[in-house]
Amino acid sequence: MDNSNRTLLNDFSKIDSAVVAQAAASFGTPFYLYDEAFIVKRCRDCLKMPNPYGLTVRFAMKANTSKALLRIISGAGLHFDASSLNEVLRAQMAGIPVEDIMLTTQEVYEGEDMAKLQELLLKGLHYNVCSLRQLHLIGTFSKERYFNPGIRIHPGVGSGESASRNTGDEYSCFGVHLSDLKEALDFAWKNWISFKHIHVHIGSGADIEIWRQNIDLEMDLIEKYFSEAETVGFGGGIKEARMPDEQAADIMSLGNHAQNRIEAFRALTRRKLKMEIEPGTFIVANSGYAVTKVLDKKHTNKSNFVIINGGMEINSRPLLYGSKHPIYIVSGDGSVVKSSEFGESTSDYTAVIAGRCCESGDCQTLEADGRSMSRRMAEPEIGDFAVIGGAGAYCSSMTPFNYNSHTQVPEVLYTTNGELRLIRKRQTLEQMLVNEI
Repeated sequence: MDNSNRTLLNDFSKIDSAVVAQAAASFGTPFYLYDEAFIVKRCRDCLKMPNPYGLTVRFAMKANTSKALLRIISGAGLHFDASSLNEVLRAQMAGIPVEDIMLTTQEVYEGEDMAKLQELLLKGLHYNVCSLRQLHLIGTFSKERYFNPGIRIHPGVGSGESASRNTGDEYSCFGVHLSDLKEALDFAWKNWISFKHIHVHIGSGADIEIWRQNIDLEMDLIEKYFSEAETVGFGGGIKEARMPDEQAADIMSLGNHAQNRIEAFRALTRRKLKMEIEPGTFIVANSGYAVTKVLDKKHTNKSNFVIINGGMEINSRPLLYGSKHPIYIVSGDGSVVKSSEFGESTSDYTAVIAGRCCESGDCQTLEADGRSMSRRMAEPEIGDFAVIGGAGAYCSSMTPFNYNSHTQVPEVLYTTNGELRLIRKRQTLEQMLVNEI
């Protein structure tokens, strides 16, 4: 029986409350809950993106490094984008072949780290240089071993969900800036290096129109500077819609635009370029939920507050970026979804969803300027569940989970056959302290 279309969201208004309650009874709150069917579907959607001469989809594993999810994504046909040497090693430990991994990083390797990088390169690891120093350090190895790294270009133009997620404009430092490109090309020529993979990534949650412009800009750069290029990497940051008022990117439309530009390049130069993208959020964000329990209710003269047992230590995105996440209020017995961001609540009750950390910013409902913000919802009871949606990306992999000495929460997979499977145990206090001496 094919259950690949089954997801935790029955529609865009109601989460499967019975599954939430069952998982909470089995594993305790708070915890992350991932929907395998959603992940597999998104992988398949990305692999269908139009391309004229071949497409590699690399999952940006910084979005979620859970071993179980990496294996699911690999099994669905995706390769991987790593942002550190440890991410490469972590992917290998999850069973990912090293030749399926591209390393694009701010790290600079010398000594033992450089030796490890070179060992991995000889085994098939792909590597993009992102600075002149990285290029100089790998130069002798590249010349002696006939290894050709890729190059990440800093285009001077970018976009992102927030200013801190823009990786392409003049206020960020990712990649070899256009002003350094001549020096990079001169060094490559002197050391017999051919840049066959050209990469640009402009930011996470990028504006769709600017993503299209990035395709145009990168194709122009390849035509002008990179006569031996074989692959064009358009990066990730493909816009996902966590909230009902947000617009997700149309990857088919973006693919068609890229395909047209690559075909035009072929007609002009007789060169066929393969295409790469590296989505992270688009693959896993809406597959994940942070399931918390309502601990308390308070109020001031200005606001009602609902206190939950998992806040910034399981989802720091509202505090870091002013990001918004859908929140579902589910009855404590799992019988009903009382309200959600996708449904209309007839209640006049509004509240701030606050966590348990000793920080005023520990709220899941924040304004862009960092102030707490009330949302309309059905009034929850103590013991009800507050389920934070859009938590599959940049939550478990990025949050300060040991703040206030809280332990890292477990992760649970809702499989395509409807089973609940523990994929990360809850951290113990002893594990938190094991390296203290």
